[in-house]
Amino acid sequence: MDGESSFRGHHKLERILHDQSSEPKNLPLKDLKEITNDFSDERLLVQGGFGKVYKGIQPNGDRIAVKKLTWTMTGIQDKQYENESRHLMRLKHPNIVQLVGYCSETEKVPVLHNGKYVYAEKSERLLCLEYLPKGSLSRHLSDESSGLDWVTRYNIIKGICFGLHYLHEKWNASTPIIHRDLKPANILLDDNMLPKIADFGLSRLFGELQTRTITTNNYGTLGHMSPEYLNRGIITKKLDIFSLGVIIIEIITGSKNYPDKIETSSQEFIELVLKNWRNRLEKVWIPWYILNLQFQQIRSCIEIGLFCVKHDRDERPTTSQIIKMLASGGADCNNETEECEARGEGEAGQPDGVPESGGCVRSRPR
Repeated sequence: MDGESSFRGHHKLERILHDQSSEPKNLPLKDLKEITNDFSDERLLVQGGFGKVYKGIQPNGDRIAVKKLTWTMTGIQDKQYENESRHLMRLKHPNIVQLVGYCSETEKVPVLHNGKYVYAEKSERLLCLEYLPKGSLSRHLSDESSGLDWVTRYNIIKGICFGLHYLHEKWNASTPIIHRDLKPANILLDDNMLPKIADFGLSRLFGELQTRTITTNNYGTLGHMSPEYLNRGIITKKLDIFSLGVIIIEIITGSKNYPDKIETSSQEFIELVLKNWRNRLEKVWIPWYILNLQFQQIRSCIEIGLFCVKHDRDERPTTSQIIKMLASGGADCNNETEECEARGEGEAGQPDGVPESGGCVRSRPR
């Protein structure tokens, strides 16, 4: 009977996970334990500040990512679980990681207390997400001389921009989602290197007409946090824009370093990056028009990255402006003197002429 019950449980789990038309389902903890080998270390994919992610293997061989939240301080597990699951259930976009199931159960486990074993309640909070075999973007970062080719890097940059644009402007324009922890470790890649924004445990959902708030709990990652958030706890959409700029620079150069007022100028930085890429691209035969196009894309993307990391948040672009910059060929919009408007939108929800994910965008001659 136990074998039959286990078989039926596996079969039911497979049917739930394969039902793409349904909303995320509540999955039994015992089934998630079985497909992760009881959350064994050999199945551990990544460990973060709020939990661990395991590879779950179903009997038919299909894989799924199981995120198991852990306690770090009183009440934090439930808050992170509710926050992430609540947001992911409503988000449907090719550049946002897909939630397929969740689990919230409390079980009694024996613990040693004053020399005796007693039963204590242990709460488990888990999220089941689509499995992305290429792992996080952080595993694929390198300088201009090696690693991913430019076309792949460019498509990753565009995919992240489209995903963030969806969170800030598209899924519900009156209630944007602020991610708060954008970084390469939270960008996952599928078999085709399509990027998907993940880990919404720190995200904030802004109410209608709300554009700014302040927190005393400025969780995040140093190097990717904007100065106003790091120093004063100010949360706006421009917090994510700053993080996006750092990521774009990392994708292009392999480093978080970018010019400030003391060191090399922005123009010198751009020329150095172009020189490094030229050294790589000219080693292989590429038609001259494609080579010119790629140099133009590199220049445009590094300009956009530098535009995003401006110290004054009011000088940073919106995601609509960034999408327009990608389409038009560079950061030629000046926030101080003009309001850059996004192009009219096509049926797919992206500006006309701009692929939602992947593909090349031709820049205009400069």
